[in-house]
Amino acid sequence: MPENIEAVIYDMDGLIIDSEPIWRKTEIKVFASVGLQLTDADCAMLTGFRFDEVIDYWFHKQPWAGKSKQEIHDEVLDEMENAITHHAHPMKGVHASLDFFKQKNLKMAVASSSAMRLIKATVKKLKIESYFDILVSAEHETYGKPNPAVFLRTAEMLQVRPENCLVLEDSFNGLLAAKSARMKCVVVPYPEDFDNPKLVIADRKIKSLEEIGLVQ
Repeated sequence: MPENIEAVIYDMDGLIIDSEPIWRKTEIKVFASVGLQLTDADCAMLTGFRFDEVIDYWFHKQPWAGKSKQEIHDEVLDEMENAITHHAHPMKGVHASLDFFKQKNLKMAVASSSAMRLIKATVKKLKIESYFDILVSAEHETYGKPNPAVFLRTAEMLQVRPENCLVLEDSFNGLLAAKSARMKCVVVPYPEDFDNPKLVIADRKIKSLEEIGLVQ
């Protein structure tokens, strides 16, 4: 593990919980109700973005009628919370990595682009609330990832300098936010994105959180 690390900041979607396929399925379903036909690739392109920014992006591309942007937002979040509560599964190595960092007496946080209601539903579902000092959502930041605001606020709340934080991320947008915050970052991408050349800016790249103890 990198030297001088005092805190570990976890992303959530695609890192702690296997929610990216749920997000894509839900987005495709709800956006179709207003005539927007999205594909998995369309959804994947905006992985790591805050969902209100996803809505703004698609509305700019293809404005719709029949439902407001807020109605789309609430419908997707309602379905996501229900899916997380009843069907979500942890990613490989989540509990082992949490135990690893806990044994090192490091501060721990979740800093996610997802709404706080989804963060709380996730840690409750996986029974991992007790590991984290704080839970932080980017939903009220002026900008979400790849802007570093949510990571900088998390460091401030933890009372740790950004350069003494280690971020665990799965997406390029999250990785970019972490590096912009001057933090160390280990990226754990989905298999189809593992060889993405953009991920070279990460301090380390691993296949799953099961490898976290091997990070130097």
